[in-house]
Amino acid sequence: MIKHIVMWNLRGNNPAEKAAGIERLRRSFDSLRHCIPGLLHLEIGVDSSSVDYACDVVLYSEFESQAALDGYANHPEHHRVKAELADLRIARHQVDYESPSLPAKA
Repeated sequence: MIKHIVMWNLRGNNPAEKAAGIERLRRSFDSLRHCIPGLLHLEIGVDSSSVDYACDVVLYSEFESQAALDGYANHPEHHRVKAELADLRIARHQVDYESPSLPAKA
């Protein structure tokens, strides 16, 4: 399994503008849930720590394989979401990694 994590800081001059951006981001990514082959899990998290170095929002997703993640990166619906949200972010960070398989329970 491949885990794909993306964190953003969003534009906004006040909490209401940031909240609107977060909701827009959430709706856009939610639209991908059942149309990306190999996408096993998708979750949007909003920072609750309020520390000055925290990102505003995170996308946590799991893919069945690297090939599935590659397919997602090139999928037309993913490109649509990226275009919809291009004006929202001021910073973006990403980590992709292979998660070791857990041993089967006896």
